[in-house]
Order: sequence, then structure tokens, then C-alpha cells
Amino acid sequence: MNNEFHVKILSFVRISEIENAWTTDDYNALLSMMDIPEDELGGMSPSDLEEMCLMSLNDFEHHESAKFLLAHIFKDEMTKGKLEQLSHQMVEAKLWEEHADPAYHTRLFNAYGLLRKAYNGIFKEPTGVQFTIKIAGAEKESFEIFDRSLHAVVVRLLSNGLDETAILNRLYAEQVSGESFPDAKNILWILEEISTKEKER
Repeated sequence: MNNEFHVKILSFVRISEIENAWTTDDYNALLSMMDIPEDELGGMSPSDLEEMCLMSLNDFEHHESAKFLLAHIFKDEMTKGKLEQLSHQMVEAKLWEEHADPAYHTRLFNAYGLLRKAYNGIFKEPTGVQFTIKIAGAEKESFEIFDRSLHAVVVRLLSNGLDETAILNRLYAEQVSGESFPDAKNILWILEEISTKEKER
């Protein structure tokens, strides 16, 4: 079977936030952590809740606000000491791409976006990309691998189009060429198929 594919980039946009990354439940939880009484929040619209959350975060020191967000997004995944350490690193570091565990990158990206809104800057601007690609193959059977592991297939296709010295190929060489790619979902955070045809995705 011919498993060669042709990949064409249809759109490529740099982004600094993910739409709808924060919900009303998130805002309520954060406001509760900041000791905002529930009776002050009753009947608030989602946009008003967001504004209240941003203003409340701004009332604290930078590292304190960062700690609130870290405690919320990681819950029991980190020790208090680790949360304290990261909260002080967030102002200068780009943890959404520098943290050793890529499974944390998406949540850190979202945290930086909210903190920048709260402080009108100060924290580093998170950087990501949103893109659309078209993948064409000679045989419809070639696309069976997409059903087994969509994230892994797409990351490997992207890897194949990059120089061997690219970060993706240097850090994930074994997974790119191996049987499994557990970190693929930590590289492509959100992946949607918007069109499916016999010989094209």
C-alpha cells in the first residue's frame, strides 16, 4: 500500500489565546479562591464574570495571581512548593513552551493569556499557531491509519516537512520514528477534521 501523502497548508495564523478556554465554572472557582462572596456573583453574565475575575486578579501581586491560576488548573497534580516556585517563574519564563512536562503546556498557555488580560501585559504573551491543512493520498486505504491515531499521524506528517534540526525532530525523534507517539496530543492541542473524503482529509 502506498502511504505517501501530499500536505498543503491552507491557513496559518499566530494566536495568543484559545477561544472559550475559560468557562463560567472556571471564573467562579477562581473568584471563590480569591474570597469573593458568592452572593456578589449571582446573575452575572459570562462576560461580567470574566471582568470581575480579571479585576480581582489585578488586586493581587503578580505571583499571587499566578498561584491562584496554577492551583486551579493543576489542582492536586503539583505540590504547594512546586506551585509556589512556578508562580514566581511565570513573570519572566515562557512556561507554556519551556516546562519540562509537555502535558502542562496547554493549561499554562491559557493561564498566561488570562494573566496578561488581568495586568494589561507584564506576563509574557503566549504564542501559538492555528492552521488548516489539506492532506491528499493516492489510495483511500492509506487513510486507515488516521482512524487509529489521528494526532500521531498529523504530527509525523508535519515533522516530515521540517528540517531535521527543528525542535520537533530533535526532542521527539524516537516517537516520530517509533510505533507509538504519546506526546502527539501535547504538541497538537486541538485537532479537528473539518472535511473527510475518500482520498483527502
